Amino acid sequence: MLRVTSNMMNSQLLLNLNRNAREMNNTQNQLATGRKLNRPSDDPVGITYSLRYRSELASNDQYTSNVDSALSWLDFNDTVLGQTGEVIQRLRELAVEASNDTNPQSAFDSIKQEVSQLKEQLIDIANSQLNGKYIFNGEAFYRKPYDFPKNADGTSDTTSLSSLTTDTGLINYSVGESVQMPINLTGTDIFGSGTDIDNIFNIMDNISAALTSGDTTGVSAQLNNIDSRMEIILTARAELGAKTNRIELMQDRLSDLNTNLTELQSKTEDADYAGLIMNSKIQENIYNASLSAGSKIIQPSLVDFLR
Repeated sequence: MLRVTSNMMNSQLLLNLNRNAREMNNTQNQLATGRKLNRPSDDPVGITYSLRYRSELASNDQYTSNVDSALSWLDFNDTVLGQTGEVIQRLRELAVEASNDTNPQSAFDSIKQEVSQLKEQLIDIANSQLNGKYIFNGEAFYRKPYDFPKNADGTSDTTSLSSLTTDTGLINYSVGESVQMPINLTGTDIFGSGTDIDNIFNIMDNISAALTSGDTTGVSAQLNNIDSRMEIILTARAELGAKTNRIELMQDRLSDLNTNLTELQSKTEDADYAGLIMNSKIQENIYNASLSAGSKIIQPSLVDFLR
């Protein structure tokens, strides 16, 4: 028959008190931090899922940031192409006006001056920057794509245009897992290469030369080239619109994914306050009961019975 000694009762009492105090401390710690996972030992399996959710959320945040940057780039490109279209449309109106044989040379000279100003405006547009990056020079966005020398009158000298080409590299944005999207346009694609008959700067130079000599036929001959370049601009804007729509769909998808991952992470890591408060009260009562019972077990001694 097992003999129960005072030391055995004291040891068992302390063991139970420590266990109850530890459980109460864990509950209080979860209430204080608002998390049920404070150490890996709290839930080894839960920690694995928590780390996975955190990694996926971090990746999702980076994709979201890339999507926002891509949208900014696409919106700015569309704005710049809109400005380009306005310049080309005005150039066409002037070309139609200058095709009239009844215009005096003074009218041709006035139109030529406006054409020169339109060319300067278009060069400024072609050298547009977003966040310090030239948008029409591919991967060489740190270099000015249309850096023409100046004539004595302050206008740009585009005689070297035939040897000028912009960088053709594509700027790809990672907008999802294994999803790369090019978001830039090159100056050569938009404004034409130096040898293209519908290169917009060549068109402007040809119109200016024809206006100088009053050659209305030469001006009229550029109308088809203007229309050809305008069609390219409109096609580019349509492509930008399609990419923008896809990027916005990706943005919505990433937002939904972020919400789902956050909910899963919350279910894995966050504490249940209502349950914890109830458990805390129960554990506190159990601990107090253990102390009360222990005081009755430890209190009697041999001296108490010899009195």
